[in-house]
Amino acid sequence: MPVSFSLSQRISIAPDVLHRQVGDEAVLLNLKTELYFGLDQVGARMWDVLNEAFSIQAAYETLLQEYDVPPGQLREDLDELLEGLVALGLVQLGEIGQGPSVDQPTE
Repeated sequence: MPVSFSLSQRISIAPDVLHRQVGDEAVLLNLKTELYFGLDQVGARMWDVLNEAFSIQAAYETLLQEYDVPPGQLREDLDELLEGLVALGLVQLGEIGQGPSVDQPTE
């Protein structure tokens, strides 16, 4: 069943998830479920941008500037990645303003 999300939402790394860069790739591990998820170079970049961006929309816009890809294809790829990450419990979806952002220090 596809995960429903809005581009105005943001993601946060689930509390029990470890992530590491390994060269140009990334490895994600859910410590609760012991599920491992590997990301290739493009997937790892998407992961980084999603975690740094204020919203999924902002991440999409950043990636659209970085990659020579039709907007519809990027949206499909981003949707597919997000659905997988949410389904495996690696990220949580939230509304903008819920909790501190990864890239914005709390004051």
